[in-house]
Amino acid sequence: MNELMYTQFDKTRKSFLKKIDGLDKDLADIQPAGFNNTIHWHIGHVLTVTEQVLFGFPSKYQHLPAHYKELFAYGTNPADWSDDVPSVEELISQLTDQLDRIKEIPPEKFNETLPKPMMGNETYGELAVMTTYHEANHLGQIHAMERVIDNK
Repeated sequence: MNELMYTQFDKTRKSFLKKIDGLDKDLADIQPAGFNNTIHWHIGHVLTVTEQVLFGFPSKYQHLPAHYKELFAYGTNPADWSDDVPSVEELISQLTDQLDRIKEIPPEKFNETLPKPMMGNETYGELAVMTTYHEANHLGQIHAMERVIDNK
């Protein structure tokens, strides 16, 4: 089961990276009508939420700057950003590095019971699987946003 989890992380992240790597970077900061955020925000959000869920960011691990939480957490919006926003290219590099760190999570970690259920998940593995669902959902949002922007 754990091998399947690593495979799913790998496939989902590589699909996400392929999509954003091939994206016209001029589209990344356009917020089309009907959408709450930009593609740039979705990229940083996937990185930040995965880091929070799998690695305890920002309190336990410092692989990302602490201010990413203020930029990309749930409820944040690019309209509120300051000048200290990482570029899409920087986020792509961090997503690649994060995938390498995910692959280093010991398999037995996925069997650990969470101190308290989180979002209906009782084990670290269940929570980890949810991050791949989360990432795929945001990949779909990016795809939809790109199509809306291109059709203007």
